[in-house]
Amino acid sequence: MAMGLFRVCLVVVTAIINHPLLFPRENATVPENEEEIIRKMQEHQEKLQLEQLRLEEEVSRLVAEKEALHQAEEGQQPPEAHTAWDLWSTLCMIAFLIIEIWRQDHQDGPFPECLGGDEDDLCGMGSTPLRGLPLPNKAILDHFYEHCIRSATGDATRTREFVEGFVDDLLEALRSISNRDTALETEDFIGVGSMYENWHVERPLLCHLFVPFIPPEPYSFHPELWCSDLSVPLSRQGYGQIKVTLAGGDPLGCICGKTKLGEDMLCLLHGKNSGVQPGAGANDEMEDLLCSRESSHLDAMQVMKWFQVGLTRAWHRIAHKYEFDLAFGQLDTPGSLRIKFRSGKFMPFILTPVIQCNDSDLYFVPQLPKESCRVTPASSTDWLLSFAVYERHFLRMTAKALPEGACHLSCLQIASFLLSKQSRLTGPSGLSNYHLKTALMHLLLCRRAADWKANQLDVRLQELFCFLERSLQEKKLHHFFVGNRKVPETLGLPEAVRRAEPINLFRPFVLQRTLYRSTVDSFYEMLRNAPTLISEYSLHVPSDRASPPPKAVAL
Repeated sequence: MAMGLFRVCLVVVTAIINHPLLFPRENATVPENEEEIIRKMQEHQEKLQLEQLRLEEEVSRLVAEKEALHQAEEGQQPPEAHTAWDLWSTLCMIAFLIIEIWRQDHQDGPFPECLGGDEDDLCGMGSTPLRGLPLPNKAILDHFYEHCIRSATGDATRTREFVEGFVDDLLEALRSISNRDTALETEDFIGVGSMYENWHVERPLLCHLFVPFIPPEPYSFHPELWCSDLSVPLSRQGYGQIKVTLAGGDPLGCICGKTKLGEDMLCLLHGKNSGVQPGAGANDEMEDLLCSRESSHLDAMQVMKWFQVGLTRAWHRIAHKYEFDLAFGQLDTPGSLRIKFRSGKFMPFILTPVIQCNDSDLYFVPQLPKESCRVTPASSTDWLLSFAVYERHFLRMTAKALPEGACHLSCLQIASFLLSKQSRLTGPSGLSNYHLKTALMHLLLCRRAADWKANQLDVRLQELFCFLERSLQEKKLHHFFVGNRKVPETLGLPEAVRRAEPINLFRPFVLQRTLYRSTVDSFYEMLRNAPTLISEYSLHVPSDRASPPPKAVAL
C-alpha cells in the first residue's frame, strides 16, 4: 500500500514539474501570431488529457492492488513477479523524475551573477539566445573589431576639433547680432552622444552638440518635470513643460514694445508683429508666439524657428571666412546642419537648443529625430527630458573602474554596426541605438568590473543580445536613470528622478502590435545575418563608407 501511494506521489510531482503555468520556461518561443497561440494551447490541452488518463489508469491499478493486498492478508500470497514489477516500475519512476529535473535545469542555462538587488531580474537570463542563433567566436570578433570598427573611427578626434572650432565661431556671431534685451542668450555648447562617448561607428562621423540658452532679463524659466507625477498619463512621462515668468514670479509682461527689434529677430514672448505693429491680426500674433499667452509655456517649435533664423543670419556674417557652404540637413532632425566642401565631401553635425533643468545636468530638448518606437508629444509646448550628459558621465565614470582595454564599448559598437546594417537591409525598426546603450548601461550596473575584460568580448556581446531579447519578449525596457535607485549617487542625479516610477521605453510595443512584430522579426534576422556579415566585412573592408548626402536646404 505504501509503495503504491509513493508511486502516485511521484506521478503527481512529475506532472507539476511539467506544468507550464506553474514553471514557465523563460526561453519560450515568441508566438508568430494568434493561430500559433491557439495551436499551442490545443497541444497543451491534449497533453493534459493524456496525463489525466494516465493518472486515472494509475488510480484504477492502485485500487486493484489494494484488493490484492487485502486478499493476501486473508492468506492468499500475490505472485512474486508482481512484486518484482512494482519495484522495477518504482525505480523507473524515480529515474524519470531525476531526468526531468536535470533536463529543465539544463535548458534554463546558467544565470550570471549580479551585484544588485533590483537589477537581479534584469541580468537573470540565459547565456544563449532564445532561438539558438550562434554568434562568431572571439577570434573572428577581435579581427572584425580591429579592421572594421577601430580603423573607421580613428579620425574622430580631428572631426570633433574641426566642428567645435566652427561652432564656436558660429555661436559667437549669433551672440553679436542678437539683441540682448529681447533675444534668448546662448551659452557654450556641450558635446553629447556617441561621438563624445567614444563608440560611434557609422560614417559619416556625426557630432551632436547641445546649445543651452537662457531668457533675457527680467524673465526666467521654470521647468516642470513629468517623470514623477502619478497623475501624468503614461504617454507624457519623460516630457515636461517650461513656464516663462518674470524674475520675481510676476505675471508675464513684454518689453518688445519698448525696444526696437532688429530685422528677422523674434521676441521671447511675441513675434516681430505682436504688440509692435498696430492692427496685426490675432491669428498672425499666435503664429509668431514663442510662448503661448494662455499657458505661459515655451513653445518648442517656435524656439527651433528662432534658432534657425539666428543661425542663418550668423552664417551670413562669417561665410566669407570659410571655403565651404553651410546648409540645413535632415528636415526631421531639429538643428541638423551640413558642411559641404568644394570637393563634394560633406560633414554633418547637429546643434540642438536646450534648456537646463534647474542646476542639474538634465536638459529639455525640443524634439529628437523621429523614431518609430517613441511616443509623439501631445503638444508643441512639451519638451523631452534628455539625460545625454548624465549618460556621458556614467560611461566615463564606469570606464575608470573597469580593467584596461575593457570590452563594454566594443560590444556597443558591434551591436550598433549590426543594427545599422540591418536597418539598411530591411528598413528601420522599433529598435534604436539608444535602446542598445540603455541595455549596456543596465548590464554595466549589475556586472562585476572583472567581467568586462577584453577577452570576454564574445560572452558580453552575447549577453547584451540576450538582454535585448528578453526585453523584447516582455515588451519592457526600463529607462536607465528614471526610477533606478541603483545609479551611483556620486553622479548627482536629482532625487526626484531617482525616486520616480520607472519609465518603460518599450511601451509603444504594447500599443502597436505591427511595430512589435516587425521589430522582433528584424532583431532575429539581424542575429541570423551577424556571422555572415561580420565574416564578409572582416575579409573585405569597403573603401568608401560614406553615406549618400541627404537632401539639404541652403541657408
